[in-house]
Amino acid sequence: MADKEIMATGRRKTAIAVVKLVKGKGRVFVNGKTFGEYFGNRAALEMMVYRPLALTDNQENYDVRVKTVGGGVSAQAGAIRHGIARALLKMNEEYKTVLKSEGLLTRDARVKERKKYGRKRARKRFQFSKR
Repeated sequence: MADKEIMATGRRKTAIAVVKLVKGKGRVFVNGKTFGEYFGNRAALEMMVYRPLALTDNQENYDVRVKTVGGGVSAQAGAIRHGIARALLKMNEEYKTVLKSEGLLTRDARVKERKKYGRKRARKRFQFSKR
């Protein structure tokens, strides 16, 4: 299993990321583009995505190839992070304690609340006038 690619799926909000871990130099490719080309100059998103690799000391060992759809850039970065963590767990079960303690294996279930009738948005009400 050392030279094979490991696949896992990560999700966040409405974003889905299919992640492949391949032996390499630590580069991340998202939808055929490099990480910088896809997400632009966003250091916070880069730190978020590299977190599982940094915790398990695999930052220079694997290339990450991602196909992601749905959501915005932040949700996609969260989905990629989730997918990388799950792929690392498939690769080596010993990473479970480290990844779980950081909360990287838990799917963040928060999604946008639906709009209700008689309201402007999910919770905001129309202006009330007594007279």
